[in-house]
Amino acid sequence: MSMIKIDMNSPEFQAEMEKTIKFTDKVNAQFGWVYNPQEEVNEGVQMGLARNKMMYKKRFCPCFMVDTTGEKPKSVDDRICPCKPAIEQEIPDNGVCHCGIFCTPEFAANKRIEMGMEEVVHTHSRGLTKEECKVLVSQSELDGDEVSALLEARDLGMVNFKLVDVREHMEWQMGHIDGADILIPTSSFFPSLEEAKLDKNENIILYCHVGSRSAHVARILTDSGFTKIGNLTHGIVSFGGEIKR
Repeated sequence: MSMIKIDMNSPEFQAEMEKTIKFTDKVNAQFGWVYNPQEEVNEGVQMGLARNKMMYKKRFCPCFMVDTTGEKPKSVDDRICPCKPAIEQEIPDNGVCHCGIFCTPEFAANKRIEMGMEEVVHTHSRGLTKEECKVLVSQSELDGDEVSALLEARDLGMVNFKLVDVREHMEWQMGHIDGADILIPTSSFFPSLEEAKLDKNENIILYCHVGSRSAHVARILTDSGFTKIGNLTHGIVSFGGEIKR
């Protein structure tokens, strides 16, 4: 299966997006949930749901892979929005679903306070040393500032790694991290991975929209024998560096 490219400006996609927004509005009303205060999280998930509906005829959660090897496409964890794990466990326990779009009113209120209080977590007044680069690039979880600092250091020839985007082609076109080396979409993951010919022993940093797809891919790659996998914890929405559109 080759990479599927959906034109987000097409009337078909726009119409599906409109239906999806009505669908997520209805889900919130039905369960007494609210949207995430971070609008870009909601938009990203809605786009993913619309894309999956067009591709697979079902609103599979966009944060999980879809297995297309059988007769019918199937979400790896049987995640069809609003998914059972979100209803039964994630939202009651954590206040928010795995994809981040549906929240309890309490979670959303706390998130708004946190967003209001949040200042720059750490600013880089100096470049990293080679030793610091070595330590940082081997972390399994990285934040936006750390990935920014590593990209800067890589430009100076101080460190080597591949930055891999695991979102979809449509999301890549909308905007990707300046310095991202390759797109390996989760919808065509294994054939795209094969084409990418990544070295199992090189440093690889993954990212997606909010960090859940990339965390999922990190586990798959680690299980497949890749030894140096890092993840941009909260995805591209947490990255303050250059975005290429």
